[in-house]
Amino acid sequence: MSRSGSEAEASPDTLRLGESEEHFRQLVDGVEDYAIYLIDPRGRILSWNKGAEKIKQYSSAEVIGKSFSIFYPPEALAKKWPEHELEVAAAEGRFEDEGWRIRKDGSRIWTNVVITARRAEDGSLLGFLKITRDLTERREAEERLRQSEERFRLLVEQVRDYAIFMLDPSGVIVSWNAGAERIKGYSAKEIIGRHFSIFYAEDDLADGKPARELREALRNGAIEDEGWRLRKDGSRFWGNVVITALYNRDGSHRGFAKVTRDMTERRRIQELQDADRQKNEFLSLLAHELRNPLAPIRTALHVMGQPHAGAAGAARAQTIAERQVEHMSRLLDDLLDVSRASQGRMELRREALDLRAAVTRTVDAVRPMLTAKSQSITVDLGPNPLPVFADPTRIEQIVMNLLSNAMKYTNDGGHIGVATRADGDEVELVVHDDGVGIRSDLLPRIFDLFVQGERRVDRAVGGVGVGLTLVKRLVQLHGGTVEARSEGPGRGSVFVLRLPASESAVLPLEPAPARPSARAARSLRVLVVDDNVDAADSLMMMADILGFPARVAYDGAAALRVAAEFRPHLVFLDIGMPEMDGYEVARRLRETPEARDTFLVALTGWGESSDRKRSEDAGFGEHLVKPANPAELERILFEREHAGSRVSPA
Repeated sequence: MSRSGSEAEASPDTLRLGESEEHFRQLVDGVEDYAIYLIDPRGRILSWNKGAEKIKQYSSAEVIGKSFSIFYPPEALAKKWPEHELEVAAAEGRFEDEGWRIRKDGSRIWTNVVITARRAEDGSLLGFLKITRDLTERREAEERLRQSEERFRLLVEQVRDYAIFMLDPSGVIVSWNAGAERIKGYSAKEIIGRHFSIFYAEDDLADGKPARELREALRNGAIEDEGWRLRKDGSRFWGNVVITALYNRDGSHRGFAKVTRDMTERRRIQELQDADRQKNEFLSLLAHELRNPLAPIRTALHVMGQPHAGAAGAARAQTIAERQVEHMSRLLDDLLDVSRASQGRMELRREALDLRAAVTRTVDAVRPMLTAKSQSITVDLGPNPLPVFADPTRIEQIVMNLLSNAMKYTNDGGHIGVATRADGDEVELVVHDDGVGIRSDLLPRIFDLFVQGERRVDRAVGGVGVGLTLVKRLVQLHGGTVEARSEGPGRGSVFVLRLPASESAVLPLEPAPARPSARAARSLRVLVVDDNVDAADSLMMMADILGFPARVAYDGAAALRVAAEFRPHLVFLDIGMPEMDGYEVARRLRETPEARDTFLVALTGWGESSDRKRSEDAGFGEHLVKPANPAELERILFEREHAGSRVSPA
């Protein structure tokens, strides 16, 4: 058949197809970023643009007339994937796919493929338009990102020293690593989908801490915190927590990353180190505080022993020594009371009393110290009684410690104020001063054990840091509260104490019975037993000066011999003696006819309720804690003398 005959026999559709292909070729031939070409219904390539040559590496002469399946890897050919693509495109009009394809040199490229069916006006299939885009670089970038994310995921999931997990924007847990399971105690199945507030203690939940931390992380980008957190079993651990807000590329909030580290062991070590440091500081301060009163005591004793001191000088020296001994005794009492209160072993002897009376007695007791420092005091107790149901000794101890604290931290010539008032169902005591004030960082810890204001060489203040701690614990035992206020250094301090008011009537105190003349002759025979020779001799001297016949013994065996001969009516008996302690001496005395009715007074450094109970069970009528107050010793002596009927002649 001649060429002219073939052209003459060409159908209109064929001519139109030729024109369309020519127009298509002119349109897409110069495109280089896409491989755009036509294939016939059987998949043979009919056209080839520059983009196809660039991406596939074939020239048009090398591929036109060949099947487009030459671009597919063996695994795709085995599945007859090229045929499948054409079938779908023919049936649905379009097919899109991403996958590996093969270049001329055998290398692989990742491509996006779109195949579109081309049909004649009568609907018959003319072929297909195939557009291919090389996405290898994007694919490699995505693969690198995927691998990086996978490595990070594996890394995070297997980390055991940190709890690392994600929260959604509302705080619900969406991921969980091995460290979180180890630290928190929950498995991923148990915890994913629950709100992270499950790890917070009740007081933190009541304070709204979980929600507040998320708000702060969202506002600032991240937040770091340390505090107690809860494990699954309810136990607590000290956690360092970092919460970071996470955002998508478009800036939308995606959630939070939460990293928690168990710092319990480090905190325990730090607490031990702090405790050791505080112990060393405390021992140093205690030695300093005990040396301070020893110096004037030694000097006063020296003055009293000088022949030319005179009565006035000796009396003044005696007053100084007594005041310093009282200071040492109060210091040691505070130390013991803090220990008792910390261990829950402090007992209160409550009675109805007027708070104003306790304040008055305490203020009167500190006036000599105020005078010595040229400090003034203003007392405003109000017109009406302030009844409380409390331990009068402990209330006076509270007021004394508050006043002592004010005096220590107020300059010479400064002013202290004390005021009481009724406030609803409470009574209030306020102690204020114009002294050195309290730093803002110290104010929240001012009632902690061994915490105290700044000590300077030019200011002899400080103490051992137990006075305010004892105040707070005694106040709490009474069901009250105490708080400290200060506007800062140099602005003075205010301590406000509140106690529950009592509706009980306040009974007036009975006046103390008049004490007989100190130099009158006494019939009460007194035996002092103590292995501390100075303590025994000084107490015997005191009894002798008051007119009581007295003897002394320095150990248990000597006490039994002297008692058999002397037949004492009253024995001051030290408990903690070597070889034979006071309890054994008391038992043996009770077995002798001469001392069966002798009144025994325990002298000991132990003052717990259990110690008092043991001495009572052993037959002691009184229990005095060393150093015994001379007034207490005199009271016992005169009360036993006054008993009369129990004192029989030798």
